[in-house]
Amino acid sequence: MLQQQHSSKTIFLAEDDPDDSILFVEALREVDPEITVKISQDGQQLLDILYEALMDKPEIIFLDINMPRKNGFECLKEIRGDSSFDDVKVIMLSTSSSRLHVEVCYKLGADFYAVKPRTFQDLKEVLRDILAIDWNAADRNRLDF
Repeated sequence: MLQQQHSSKTIFLAEDDPDDSILFVEALREVDPEITVKISQDGQQLLDILYEALMDKPEIIFLDINMPRKNGFECLKEIRGDSSFDDVKVIMLSTSSSRLHVEVCYKLGADFYAVKPRTFQDLKEVLRDILAIDWNAADRNRLDF
């Protein structure tokens, strides 16, 4: 019998839409109830929380692109410009599937780009898939190209 593995991961979500934030947290709790989620409503608030939590950094940041004060691109650039966050994985979330957006995110140092799913079930599947990524293997594979 397979046992579901739970973690004690901390995840930060930067999302300006309160409804999207609620759905994200509900989906994440169904996927892994052990995960702690901290939510910021814009990029600047995320950076403020990150710098306050240097001793308790998240493993993963889910970052919306279109946010007030500091958008996802600006936020990603600042995160990747600080070596304190080299071990933090950054997942970009967007309603856009624009190739340009995807390329810009990867050039700025995103670890993954996901188009926001349209249904709650699809959101759970995307979160489950992302949480199952072996980041060490993914990093090695990226170096092979």
